[in-house]
Parts: sequence; structure tokens; C-alpha cells
Amino acid sequence: MSGLASSSSPRRILLCGYYGEHNLGDDALLEVLSKQLPQGWHPLITAHDFDAVHTIVPRGSVVNRRSLKTVLKSIKKVQVVVLGGGSLLQDSTSFRSLIYYIILIVVARFKRKPVLLWGQGLGPLRHSWSRYLVGLVLNGVTSITWRDAASMQLAKRLGITTSMTVAPDPVWTHPMSEHQGGGNIVLCWRPTNLLTASDWSLLLQGVDQLSKTTGKSVTWFAFHTHQDASLLQALNEKGLVPNTLYLNSQTVLAENIEHAQTIFKEASLVLAMRLHALILAIASQCPSAALSYDPKVEAAARTADVPWVDLAELPSLEIMLESWCQCMSNPPSKLHLQSIREQSYEHQRVLRSVLEDLNQ
Repeated sequence: MSGLASSSSPRRILLCGYYGEHNLGDDALLEVLSKQLPQGWHPLITAHDFDAVHTIVPRGSVVNRRSLKTVLKSIKKVQVVVLGGGSLLQDSTSFRSLIYYIILIVVARFKRKPVLLWGQGLGPLRHSWSRYLVGLVLNGVTSITWRDAASMQLAKRLGITTSMTVAPDPVWTHPMSEHQGGGNIVLCWRPTNLLTASDWSLLLQGVDQLSKTTGKSVTWFAFHTHQDASLLQALNEKGLVPNTLYLNSQTVLAENIEHAQTIFKEASLVLAMRLHALILAIASQCPSAALSYDPKVEAAARTADVPWVDLAELPSLEIMLESWCQCMSNPPSKLHLQSIREQSYEHQRVLRSVLEDLNQ
């Protein structure tokens, strides 16, 4: 043993992420990450809603992620620190968010704790200071697995020479389910500054016409409760939602991953802005199309070979409708999905390799 933990004491691992914030995508990442841990490791999880996290990882302990001081104190209790999935190192949400994770990494390194970035996306890093700090700090971590090639390329441009690998997002390894279909058109949409009022109107006209043509109702599936639940009502109050679409719509709050799988398994089509909604819908073998507000969504759509549109440059209504109609009769390839899943297990291989090295 290395002295980090005796054979009889529990080995503790700190899982850091945007957990317990009622965002089903991050919950899916946590579920996958916890299942990839080898036996004998006890997870300490940074989260806001403790109860929500305990339903995902009953055996884990929780530390308040909104208190950096508390999280930093918890580092001395663990043998290794993992930044688990998502785009944690970015400054588009706020520079403060980026500094939070940089401080966490620096303190872990100071305390001589191995640091692994698992299934991460990198960026956007809009400020020169952000790029400098990330390049400086990540050169001291143990290992990194990126979820897309663009993140790996950015890391190399920043001069990061740490051991790195790239593989599809870890949530691709979530169990596949057989698609039944016949149900609603499902929208996993989010607020975004990329879309003007006329852009929203174009998208909503497309959904309205698709609903009328197919005779399908529309489910607004709120993947992030706090951000997405009021979207339909907000757009309607601005006069952007066609009346027929509004009357034919309902908002459903995502309860958990099993709930999402049930929704996707029965859907006739999923139109997803949310990255992990897209991935879970495709994993349910549901006809799916992406609306990309961020390169990570486009990357996932390309990986799965499903249609996508760039929200910064919307096509005409006719082109968009034609794409969606074709998509409804072309579910994702099961063989291709299996290939993506196999590649995605690279994140697990690296995680377990790092943890095994600690036991030698």
C-alpha cells in the first residue's frame, strides 16, 4: 500500500461537479461515475440538494458544493479528487465559477492528492486570464479524459501536456432501452441568448406545423427544473407561441433518469437543446434531432449521426421541417450506438487505472 489508506480503512474519493442542482444531465453523469468506481471506494460528493443526490448514490456522503470552504476542508478526508463530467472549466457562466474549480484543484495538489478530470468538456474560455490559469493548473493534474475532440484540441493549444485522452461523453454508457414510440413530440429546450424573438418564433412555428401534420401533442420536458420549467409560459407571454401549439402543449418536470427514459422511450421525436437529453434520447433509440446552442451539442449529434441545426444560424422553416419529418422515420442505429458506448468506456478505464495505481 502507498500509505494513503490501510487495507482495512475505507478509501474515500471526492467527486466534484454540478450535482444536486436539479439538472438531470449532471445527475446522469453522477450516476454513471458512481457506478464506474471500483469496489472499496466510498464517494464524498459535492452537491446542493443532499436528498436528491442520495437517491442517485445511496452509499455516498455529501458535502455542500455551494460552500467552497467546506469543500476544501473535505479534501483532507479523501485519497483522490475527481472533477466528474460536464464543462466545469469555463467562464461563460461566470469567472467566479472557473475560479472555484481552479482553487479546488490547486488545494488538492498542495495537499498531494491526485486529481483526475473525468469526462470533461473544456471552455468556453473567453478571457486571456482564464486560458492562462487553466493551462497552468491542468499541467499538474494526474490525468484527464475529455468528452470531445474540441476540448482536447483546446487543451493542447493551452500547452497542457498532462496525460490526456478523448472519448464520447460518459453518459453514452447509460443502459440502452428499446424504443416503443407513438407518443408525443418532446422538446428538451432551454433559455438561450442566441435566439431572438424572431428565431424563437421560427422554431415554434416549425413545432406547431409538425404537431398539426403528425397529430402529436407536444411535451416540454424540463431537464433543468429551475431554468427550463417556465420556458413555455415565458415564450407564450411574449406572444411567440402559436395558439394551437400552446393548447396542445404541456410542461413536464424531469424527476429522475428513469423518468426521462420512460418519456423518451414513448416519444415519436425528441428535439433537444440539452446535451444529456439528446444522449439519453438516442440511448433510448428514439428519433432525435439536436438544436445546438453550444459546440458540445453539435459534437454529440455528429457522433451519433443525427440531424442538428445551429441556433446561431437557423435554416429556413421548410428545411427544418423536412429534416424533422425525415428524422421521425429514421431512429438511431443500434449498431452505431453500441460502438459509441464501447468508446465511451475509456473514461472508466482511465478512472480505474488511476485508482489502481494508488493501491500499489
